[in-house]
Amino acid sequence: MNILDLLGRDAALFTRDIADNEAYLSETVRDGRFMVIGGAGSIGQATATEIFRRNPRALHVVDISENNMVELVRSLRSTIGYGDGDFRTFALDCGDRAFDALMAAEGEYDYVLNLSALKHVRSEKDPFTLMRMIEVNVLNTISTMQAARAAGARNYFCASTDKATNPVNMMGASKRIMEMFLMRESLTQPVSTARFANVAFSDGSLLHGFNQRLAKGQPISAPNDVHRYFITPQESGELCLMSCLLGENRDVFFPKMSEALRLTKFSDNAVRYLEARGYTPYECDSEDEARDRAAELIAERRWPVYFFASDTTGEKDFEEFFTDRETLDLDRLNGVGIIKNDPVFDTDKLDRFLSAIAAMRDAGTWDKPEIVALFKDMIPEFDHKETGRYLDSRM
Repeated sequence: MNILDLLGRDAALFTRDIADNEAYLSETVRDGRFMVIGGAGSIGQATATEIFRRNPRALHVVDISENNMVELVRSLRSTIGYGDGDFRTFALDCGDRAFDALMAAEGEYDYVLNLSALKHVRSEKDPFTLMRMIEVNVLNTISTMQAARAAGARNYFCASTDKATNPVNMMGASKRIMEMFLMRESLTQPVSTARFANVAFSDGSLLHGFNQRLAKGQPISAPNDVHRYFITPQESGELCLMSCLLGENRDVFFPKMSEALRLTKFSDNAVRYLEARGYTPYECDSEDEARDRAAELIAERRWPVYFFASDTTGEKDFEEFFTDRETLDLDRLNGVGIIKNDPVFDTDKLDRFLSAIAAMRDAGTWDKPEIVALFKDMIPEFDHKETGRYLDSRM
């Protein structure tokens, strides 16, 4: 199955930009020492692959998932093979003291890339997972930025999300708050970031779920009114690498609007996916019908699908990469737009946020409304969409 066909386009987004800058990218990687945090996730693996294929002097990958780390190594060995540099993986939590010890022991890194994140809208369904999301998306970003500075890094890259633009969910808002802290840290540590579209078939994504449903003989379910931008895993790695190595301090890279990048509906992707797999989608009227008739329909090369109107908390009807309040550079690169940021931040507000989170954690108890209120204090325009329904209640 051609992933570009599935996404309804016939061209990769960043081919020209990579070709135009390949000499610089390859030379910089070849001479550099890289730390990739969260390097066993979908975007992390894609980014680590882009670095590894250019034969870095050192590439150290940190992730809490041992199993995904094994897959990263197998994938690299089975495609690229081996390089001349120091390639090692570490099954660590970047918020743990063992990570601090690693950074201290290994000395200087030229580039630190942080791809770790709680990325799902469903992460806001309860106050406990929500606090974990804050710890990963905000607090760990601050601590790893400080570790990068201590390691003498030339640049610190951290992935953001398009959902940080005019956020309507807590995940997107947490990333917008993360961007605020990036601005403060940029005074003493050069930083860059990228706002992503959905990465097709990334772990836990709806398209990844299509593969799982097919393997298990289960119906496919998708909203028919949610529009998203999609990029391929390789494009996600290329965007991270370009932002890290080509970006100036405080730059935010994003996929530029073009004929190759267009909004598509999840339900349309589901139809294209099944047709590419040799099945005719059969649209059911309910989840019950889709489950009950699965075996019968699949035997006839028809796959049960249930398409529905989205009604879960935090879902945005469409996605955007920038606001009309941000300054853009749309000329430097062909397929990439760049948001140019001044180091604007509110020190009192940032400190107030950290103090409030610390107090909640010390007390050992908190609820979602007080965290939502804290987020709205940080982002007055935050339009949190609470419906009382969450993705875990969907098939």
